[in-house]
Amino acid sequence: MSIRYASNTSLSILIAIALGITVGWAYPERAVDLKLLSDGFIKLVALLMPFLLFVLVATGVAGIQRAPGQRHVVRRIIVYFQLMSCAALLVGMATGWAFNLGHGALPAPPAPALGMTELSLLCAWSTLYHVFTQSLVLQVMLAAIICGLVLGRGGVFANRCLSGLETAVQGLFYLLRIILQWAPLAAFGAMAFVVGKYGVSSVVPLIKFVLVIYITCALFVMIVFAAITRWVGIKLPSLIVYLKEELLWVAFTGSSVAALAGCVSKLEAAGCDRQLVRLVLTTGYTFNLAGTNLYLTTAIMFLAHRGGVEMAVPQLAAVLLVCLITSLSSTSVAGSALFTLIATLNILQWVPLEAVGLLLGVERLMKCRSLTNVLGNCVACLAICRWQKSIDPEMLRRQMAILN
Repeated sequence: MSIRYASNTSLSILIAIALGITVGWAYPERAVDLKLLSDGFIKLVALLMPFLLFVLVATGVAGIQRAPGQRHVVRRIIVYFQLMSCAALLVGMATGWAFNLGHGALPAPPAPALGMTELSLLCAWSTLYHVFTQSLVLQVMLAAIICGLVLGRGGVFANRCLSGLETAVQGLFYLLRIILQWAPLAAFGAMAFVVGKYGVSSVVPLIKFVLVIYITCALFVMIVFAAITRWVGIKLPSLIVYLKEELLWVAFTGSSVAALAGCVSKLEAAGCDRQLVRLVLTTGYTFNLAGTNLYLTTAIMFLAHRGGVEMAVPQLAAVLLVCLITSLSSTSVAGSALFTLIATLNILQWVPLEAVGLLLGVERLMKCRSLTNVLGNCVACLAICRWQKSIDPEMLRRQMAILN
């Protein structure tokens, strides 16, 4: 993706938002009918969801399983990734709850199909079992994990299957990119519907949501990432300056993949073990996306408050458990976070999937999400290399000192 292409897409989204608000304000009765545009977009993504979930999770699990002679390293990588995922999900959930995002902004949606609002601590496991038996998404993800574990053991047949899945990943990514080209039209329909039905004041909670996401990502970086880099032996500002070209590229394109090659080269030059760098960064682009996880739970809290859904401790526990599973499907591909959000809401069934259409208008504004993902993976690489004692402290300090 080029910078010019990404800029044009972002401009199209902003123009679509402005037009949607204008049409909703000027022609409210007709604007309500434009909801079909965002609904159609969401249904297309939801149709692609089970297939993309399966191939992403299966290939990711198989890749980790096949790491040669690195079983103890893989265990440490998994522990680190899961701790970071839990931390990001909890911070996003706490932020969404504390700010009470979107509360009372719009009328409550119809009652959910599953009785998740009746969840209690005593029946939590039985309710989750009921959710699993009713959710195609969770069943697909379980099958994908089992498939990845089997394919990770190797063999001629397993190699052919894994090669076929890798080809399927590229094909599904291509289809997803085609669908995402219609995002401006979907954003136009969503904003026109919301403003036409509920008035211009309904846009205010959406602006608040964007600001909260940026504040949350900034706090997570300054507190969590700063603590980890201090343990490694460097200061976070020095690392950010060291990676400034890669981070700027991500900010312009909105794609985390754009920084992968540069991050690999710079971390190797900073004294990190080459094999560990490539293993951690490539798996981290699927299993260690702190920015996406922060967005995921914050968005769920926003939509739940918006729909008047009560969120007690059992409901929050259910959100955390489900997000830990669905976050495995996250990737650095543009639109992946929205895709993961749809998958999660499809499991929880607290609010209609059509409610996600409201977030389409600000999807391209979430640059902080990609930046947090990339920086988080670089911090993870340094931390795991330090944990494994596979980093040259002198070379690392020398590279950081050049910047001072």
